[in-house]
Amino acid sequence: MSIEVKVPVLPESVSDATIATWHKKAGDSVRRDENLLDLETDKVVLEVPSPVDGVIKEIKFKEGDTVTSQQVVAIIEEGAVAAAPAPAAAAAPAAAAPAAAAPAKAAAPAAKTGSAELPPGAAAYAARNDVNPADVAGTGRGGRVTKEDVVNHIKVGGGARPEQRVPMTRIRQRIAERMMQSKNSIAMLTSFNEVNLSKVMAMRKELGEGFEKSHGIKLGFMSFFAKAAANALQKYPVVNSSVDGTDVIYHGYADISIAVATEKGLVTPVLRNVENMSFADIEGSIAGYAKAAREGGLKLEDLQGGTFTITNGGTFGSLMSTPIVNPPQSAILGMHAIKERPIAENGQVIIAPMMYIALSYDHRIIDGKDAVLFLVDIKNQLENPHRMLLGL
Repeated sequence: MSIEVKVPVLPESVSDATIATWHKKAGDSVRRDENLLDLETDKVVLEVPSPVDGVIKEIKFKEGDTVTSQQVVAIIEEGAVAAAPAPAAAAAPAAAAPAAAAPAKAAAPAAKTGSAELPPGAAAYAARNDVNPADVAGTGRGGRVTKEDVVNHIKVGGGARPEQRVPMTRIRQRIAERMMQSKNSIAMLTSFNEVNLSKVMAMRKELGEGFEKSHGIKLGFMSFFAKAAANALQKYPVVNSSVDGTDVIYHGYADISIAVATEKGLVTPVLRNVENMSFADIEGSIAGYAKAAREGGLKLEDLQGGTFTITNGGTFGSLMSTPIVNPPQSAILGMHAIKERPIAENGQVIIAPMMYIALSYDHRIIDGKDAVLFLVDIKNQLENPHRMLLGL
């Protein structure tokens, strides 16, 4: 019996998808739930599994085609078995060896690469730009090739200057679109502070092993920042708000988007109701999202919603940045690299693990005072992590 393979039902916010990769071709055997193709939307890559065991009878769209919700992309003959390959024909007798090897072509004239023919500067420049000096017309004394000759040769197309034009992926197009939307529609401002993470690091060192044994996951930094942000959002609800036309919507819950880098671009899965989550819940959810993002297993609902975002450029070594607000949210917290620096504490100079933190926010609805107090509250919680355990 012929079975139709259809595009999954897409959410209202996603009108269509692009076929990114076919993992099977017509005539291939497939098993139930085996991934047939990847669909790329502007938010996530979706896998389309086979609904039955059988053989692919027909593929209706090729890679790069655009498809819509519930559109038929392939036909599978249920229960069929792929035809066995035809037996290989008997090998033909080896061709008789040629009576004599063909005469070798005359060697090409040697390139003028010796020091007597090419000045060292010209030779080095030609080598860096993959230019054969023998192809360059020399204008120096006795026809010698000068560096200027090599430069002019490259200008007229004689050097290796490869270019490649590649279309943006759907996800990258969507990222670009939303970044421009943020830039053009939000009055964005960024405030900075710095945090002494010595107590957080001491707590991780003291309790990390027991935490991992109890919960099966490591105690990272993100859970501290997520919990501190959730607490601060309760105190400064305007930072947890969004603009809808001429209205401001205040969210009474902390749904925090966590920026995760993938090969296809940045995605922001959402931790919901972080104010009610434990450290173990946060770490487990982040680990699950990171794994799903790497393997292309994120669902659209994982990325929807979110009232506030945390991004960690420190993972890649960033010391300071101005993160961009993710509309319709009104603020984003940027974490950065932890560096040991000398600081003054109680009249003494000490070395401490310091991190710069940044809060970018929509200045249309968030005043500088609220943004700064919010950032200071996060700083105070992280420098006194026991406050988070008491909800202070």
